[in-house]
Amino acid sequence: MNTALWIITAILALGFAAGGLSLILLPRARYRALGANQHWVDDFGDGHLTAIGAIKATGALGLILPAVTGVATVLSPLAACGLALFMSGAATTRFRRDEWAYMAGDVVFISAFAFVAWGRFALSPYGA
Repeated sequence: MNTALWIITAILALGFAAGGLSLILLPRARYRALGANQHWVDDFGDGHLTAIGAIKATGALGLILPAVTGVATVLSPLAACGLALFMSGAATTRFRRDEWAYMAGDVVFISAFAFVAWGRFALSPYGA
């Protein structure tokens, strides 16, 4: 179980760190050109996009650093919970834009974050 959690957590953290840094560093047009699934940026201002990128990058760090360092390990499942809520907002944006196929991907992310949160809480002394 712990190995599966680490693999899923590492994949999620790498993806969200890359996505967050891309949102922060790339101009809007360049980020939008990454794919048809990135056209949601049209619904947000530049400040919002920077904040979204910062949330994604910070959440990615929160998934990994506490568990790796052994300091405040309860923050890892809390970061997973926070990112699941964050992706609920992303799914809401997809819903508003009628992007059903992309929304299905957001639901997969929500499920993965929920699994990581559940697994980390179950394995930590803070769980049940």
